[in-house]
Amino acid sequence: MDARSSAPVPPPGCPAHSVGGRVPLYGPEFAADPDAYYSYLRSYGPTAPVELAPGVEATLVTDYSAALQLLQDSASFRKDARRWRAFNEGHVAPDSPVVPLLAYRPNAMFSDGAEHLRLRQAVTDSMARIDPRRLSRTTEQVSNYLIAQFGYRGSTDLLGTYARQLPLFVFNELFGCPADIGDRVLFGISGMFDGVNAEKAAEVLFGAVGELVALKRTRPGDDVASWLMQHQANLTDEEMVHQLALLLAAGTEALGNLIGNTVFRLLTHDAYAHTGGLIDEAIDDTLWENPPMANLAPHYPAADMEFAGQQLRAGDLLLVSFAAANGSPILAAERKAGSRAHLAWGAGPHACPSKDPARQISVTAIENLLNQLPDIQLAVPEESLTWRPGPFSRGLGALPTRFTPVEPARRPAAQVRPEAPVRTERSPQPQPAPERAGRWSQFLNWLTK
Repeated sequence: MDARSSAPVPPPGCPAHSVGGRVPLYGPEFAADPDAYYSYLRSYGPTAPVELAPGVEATLVTDYSAALQLLQDSASFRKDARRWRAFNEGHVAPDSPVVPLLAYRPNAMFSDGAEHLRLRQAVTDSMARIDPRRLSRTTEQVSNYLIAQFGYRGSTDLLGTYARQLPLFVFNELFGCPADIGDRVLFGISGMFDGVNAEKAAEVLFGAVGELVALKRTRPGDDVASWLMQHQANLTDEEMVHQLALLLAAGTEALGNLIGNTVFRLLTHDAYAHTGGLIDEAIDDTLWENPPMANLAPHYPAADMEFAGQQLRAGDLLLVSFAAANGSPILAAERKAGSRAHLAWGAGPHACPSKDPARQISVTAIENLLNQLPDIQLAVPEESLTWRPGPFSRGLGALPTRFTPVEPARRPAAQVRPEAPVRTERSPQPQPAPERAGRWSQFLNWLTK
């Protein structure tokens, strides 16, 4: 669609100055000031032409009402990425950096109809079995452990050592990961999102989750992986692997960003210190104004159609801009009133199935951090912070902080236990566990000291 002549000037560095040019949602310019881009994109109307990576075109839904319509209309719009026309026609290279997140996998995110209902119900029912008291206890234990690793130093990059680590550890415990499998899960997830040998990291992750599924088939436990396996949906091993990998990948990236973005907000907005409900309010404001997943929810029209004034072909890629939709000027009163009508958790049949546990983890993690490090503050000027580039998630590259050093907290009574070693013909008797270097192993060792 051509931009109207009265449209605002594109943000500096945006190559969409030419008529009909697509607006790039990647690079340092977009990361530094996405709101300027969203403001410009609204000049196109409810939808706008964007580029997710070089050569990867999409239509971005920026209007709140249009986004709700898209998310709730599963008859007109499908989630199965095998419908992606540009990819099928060879216009998108298989090694494009956005393909790993958009390409089809047999999980609830990329399924439709009865198949989606079956997979989704299994995930929702399994997550609903999590005991909130256990979740708070686990989160506090992980928080104590992570703070013990850096608290004595008086400074840390709170993203790298805390916000992005904590969800990984909590999910590992919820899924019942033994030491060696948990080490590889942490390695795989971190590598995929850090972009460090991402292909190898994904291979390690899926291999580890596959081993977890095989373990739970023979030795089920009181954990999400076992509950998912026991569900009446009768998931196959392949389906199990992909549901668990989806929960790990989507949950840890979004949750790490939510914790990091909320702490950043608390450290840069003095007003919260003078109000009640400090953390809850900061989380809601973050979900409105700086959601951890800014642009996602890929959909594909089932047939050629018109949507929000835009002509679409079957298989065109549409994404929802949760950030742009939340920032719509017409919602200003909703935001001021403290409403939770934002789209940060999605909407419709594919809305986030874990928003309640995610919020509880975030509140507990931030509360424990502020209780243990009450004078924590930014160690650098706010304007010197940079945000990670990319079209999908919204998170800082680093969050340098300083605080009064604290003594390492002593481990509370352990509630998380490492799995007992599996006996084999080669090893008829349990052997003493060797000292492992993996992060999950170190945490389990810390719990049992």
